[in-house]
Amino acid sequence: MRSGVLCWGAATAALVASGAVNSTDLKPAVKIPSLLWSWTGGYFGAHVGGGYGRTSFTDPYGSSVYGDVVDTPVFLLGGQIGYNWQKDSWVFGVEVDASGAASDGTNTCLAASGFVVSANCNASPNVFVTGTGRLGYAFGSQGHTLAYLKGGVAWQHNQGNVVNNDEFRDEERPDGWAPQNATHFEYGRLGGTIGAGVEQALTPAWSVKLEYDYLWFGGPGVATPPTVRLPLATVPADITSLSSSYHIGKIGLNYHFDADPRIPGWSDTPLYAATPPVSAPPVAFTRGWSLESGTRFWLSRGRFQWDHGGEVTGSDLLSRLTYHKLDGISGELFERVDSPWGIFLKGNIGLGRFNNGNMNDEDWGVADTLAYSNTTSGQTNGRFMYYTADAGYDFLRGTAFKVGGFMGWTYYGQKSDTTGCAQIGSSSPAPCHQTVGGDTVIGSQDTDWNALRIGLNAETMLLDRWRVSADVAYLPWTDFQGRDNHLLRPDTTFADQRGSGGGGVQVEGVLSYFITDNFSVGVGGRYWAMWTPRYSKATCTGCDGAGIITEPLPGKYSMERWGTFLQASYKFD
Repeated sequence: MRSGVLCWGAATAALVASGAVNSTDLKPAVKIPSLLWSWTGGYFGAHVGGGYGRTSFTDPYGSSVYGDVVDTPVFLLGGQIGYNWQKDSWVFGVEVDASGAASDGTNTCLAASGFVVSANCNASPNVFVTGTGRLGYAFGSQGHTLAYLKGGVAWQHNQGNVVNNDEFRDEERPDGWAPQNATHFEYGRLGGTIGAGVEQALTPAWSVKLEYDYLWFGGPGVATPPTVRLPLATVPADITSLSSSYHIGKIGLNYHFDADPRIPGWSDTPLYAATPPVSAPPVAFTRGWSLESGTRFWLSRGRFQWDHGGEVTGSDLLSRLTYHKLDGISGELFERVDSPWGIFLKGNIGLGRFNNGNMNDEDWGVADTLAYSNTTSGQTNGRFMYYTADAGYDFLRGTAFKVGGFMGWTYYGQKSDTTGCAQIGSSSPAPCHQTVGGDTVIGSQDTDWNALRIGLNAETMLLDRWRVSADVAYLPWTDFQGRDNHLLRPDTTFADQRGSGGGGVQVEGVLSYFITDNFSVGVGGRYWAMWTPRYSKATCTGCDGAGIITEPLPGKYSMERWGTFLQASYKFD
């Protein structure tokens, strides 16, 4: 995730000027305070957040040829409580927050050699707690904006499995498959966190914050399951050490229970108040209808993973295809319509291309002669399309801020061709017939994702012409359909992939500057992730002979795309 130092303040020149008109009528003892509000006091609130995590596994059997790092997209929902002390413009605070998390990720681990059956590692962190100190600076003409740094301790609860992949068939068993050895782990671990953010006072009692946090943790030693080394010798259990880190973006809403709600001259009175604010920044949110329309260029990197499970339990893998380092550029259009009643509509639509990246094709336990195989190939003719469409309501509104919830829909589709082939780990002769970078297309992958979005949006003006906005959305349900094509087999095969249920997270933040009262330019960051349940399905046509369709086998699918974008927009008020 990306973060930036974001700034905002409310102008009070009109208030001072209006008092100066009849200054001769005022007694010398009358003095208007320069600071009408203080950050000193206690607060509590709630937050939503999301981002990117990684859990790493060491390999006790030697340096791995591939894997050992599990990507774990994270969605957070939780609360915080804290206290601030302000002296002049400096603010010191302490804060404790706790979050429940939805997260899931898998990848290959313990792949020391093509002669050793490697494992499938899964990690699912589900609780985070932090205790931090904050050092901030309040600025703006009334000190309503607080930019801060934070740091302290963090605690996480993480759980998952280390499961051996296909360890060859057992012909003496009725089902023809050998049971796979597995280890489950579950632990709490203390670590550290640092972060930065901006908090904006909306009213004397309410504030909104946008924050970036980096968390890191060591991990325990976890016993690895016994595995198999060719020629069918048992490798005893050993120990793998875990570590993890996370990049998280948050939107938080705080209630300050020591605040005086009757502060005179408060410049950010909500739009629904009986009297208008005394002053407002030159660029303020409209009271009536408004339309903002613009364009973006998104520089991003993508990833797609297909786990093809075993016939018995689905917990072990027969094959995994991972498409990664898919660097692309896309152009998109976006719009937001706001109504006088706080109801809003927003969305975007974009098209992009990529012509680079890698695909790793992994296989296990084939015909009692192959413990582990991994071939790498290139990517070309990559293209992707996406859109989001949301409807929401701003439950907090003012001349310089909006905070609202929304519900909507998102779509992401991607297609690419696979070229070339190189063996990077195998216990059998290399099956590749093309070098990586060759012109021969050996396969292709087509993916389509649809998902429901539920989230929180916040926008606030910083200083006179700077605006910061953020979206955090949880995807409680996803639907995936795809097709994988292998073109160089004796019989061309294709696999139809399907998964429904799952989850995901989408996070976005933008810092923009209004060149005029209506035209702005900005820079932002975005992270998207979606995944299906563990036991989704795939059928293969041609794997068992020309035209023959196999029985559905377990599968799991996941995608990520993240990057930085530039934007320009125009507001019609």
